[in-house]
Amino acid sequence: MADPAHVLVPTLGRPREDEALAYACETFPDAEITLLAVVTPLDAPLSEGGVLERDDERTAAARESATELLASVDDPTATERVRIETAEGRPGTVVPRYASDEGVDHVVLCGSGSGSVGFFRRFLGRGIAATVVERTAEPVTVLE
Repeated sequence: MADPAHVLVPTLGRPREDEALAYACETFPDAEITLLAVVTPLDAPLSEGGVLERDDERTAAARESATELLASVDDPTATERVRIETAEGRPGTVVPRYASDEGVDHVVLCGSGSGSVGFFRRFLGRGIAATVVERTAEPVTVLE
């Protein structure tokens, strides 16, 4: 299998997303990387902090958070290879659709991890990572 030319790293405002971006930069040094800041609908159970703000304010905040995430990566080429995009919707729908529509070859994201949130996600049902893996035609790497 050839190295991917376009890698997608979705960001949802979750811990350890810097690890997913660093992994993508290190593992795929020749790929274009899109850092996709996903803004979940306010009525979604996992919207960013449950804060009721206008959509444009939430989108701007998500873009700023993604910019800070990019600045935190220890890769001198990251600012040239990584572009930041935003999309609104449920991550399990937005990420696979974006990957398909934009010619993404590989997706890298963090799973729920082993903390209490991860435990409750596994206990109550599928997490975002499992949904993305199931619905995405392209290869997906989930960092746990």
